[in-house]
Amino acid sequence: MSPDSPSAPTHPAASPAAAPKPKRRLGRILLVVGGACVVAWLAHVVVHLWYYEETDDAFVAGHIHQISAQISGPVKAVLVQDNQDVAAGAPLVLIDPLEFQLASLKAKAGSLEAAAAEAQAQAAQAEAEAALPEAKARAAQAAAQVDQAEAEAGLAQLTLQRDQRMAQGDDHAVTPADLDAARSADAAAQARVRAARANVAALGAAVASAQAQDRVAHAQLQAAQAAVAAAQAAVRDAERELSYADIAAPAAGRIGGKNVEVGDRVQAGQTLMVVVEPEVWVVANFKETQLARMQAGQPVEVEIDAIPDRALQGTVESVAPASGAQFALLPPDNATGNFTKVVQRVPVKIRLDPADLQGLGDRVRPGLSAVVNVRVR
Repeated sequence: MSPDSPSAPTHPAASPAAAPKPKRRLGRILLVVGGACVVAWLAHVVVHLWYYEETDDAFVAGHIHQISAQISGPVKAVLVQDNQDVAAGAPLVLIDPLEFQLASLKAKAGSLEAAAAEAQAQAAQAEAEAALPEAKARAAQAAAQVDQAEAEAGLAQLTLQRDQRMAQGDDHAVTPADLDAARSADAAAQARVRAARANVAALGAAVASAQAQDRVAHAQLQAAQAAVAAAQAAVRDAERELSYADIAAPAAGRIGGKNVEVGDRVQAGQTLMVVVEPEVWVVANFKETQLARMQAGQPVEVEIDAIPDRALQGTVESVAPASGAQFALLPPDNATGNFTKVVQRVPVKIRLDPADLQGLGDRVRPGLSAVVNVRVR
């Protein structure tokens, strides 16, 4: 077959360097784009590290009220369900109040008895106080009678002595009968003195007895007043325990962790449920090396793991006065022995922007994990 024959097609000679050029160009483009991305990422990281302090050791916190029984007794009614919204003061649990009502009535009866005993003691005190001045007056009168009797006895003795002298004279001016009458008058006066002195002694004993009775009545009144105070305290304590039978919500929020049912016998101090308030904030545990430029008022960006599609804005409210380890049950003590330095974490409280929380409802709950970025420059 001739080379010029149309049945023998001819193929142009292919250039060996023509085919790889598009591939090398694409590789260079990808390399340049990848390098630009890496440079941009590094620039972003450097800028972020310069302007922000970041930690993923953060969580959402809130007011969580432990609802506990203050008294022991059987549960009569449970008035809420799990995850229910409640208002402040809303009734939650009712403990059977019969036992505490009886105790309150008994305490009130004891208070009435103590009040009656106090009234009797007051009457005895008043009587003793009235008897004491009367006894003192009689004793003073008896003392005056002693003085009178002694004066009369003195006069009778002088009369007897004069009559005796006159009876011994030569004129016999005093007869034996007159002398006997003087002796009798003197003896009678001496007897009246002794009787008056005995009356003074008796009335002195009466005064002492009245004083003793006054002291006893005063002591009895003080004891009765103390019994009244104790009875009134018992009444208040019984009424306080009776009020504990109705367990109410201390604040508005949602019920969680309910573990009580009708018929259960609860003990004082037993946790029945919790009430979680809607107010929330974030606690971020930053390393101590990140706190050099951190202060209250700095803006914060918070990413909550449960809400990955949205970043929340906030503000640093305060920094804890000590590291988190100091608030532990057994804080570390590195005063002696071998010491390995460990970077400590310090809790920082972050207040979230209320405008950001409005559209989230209850999606932001205490305990959720978060990533926090605080702009420090």
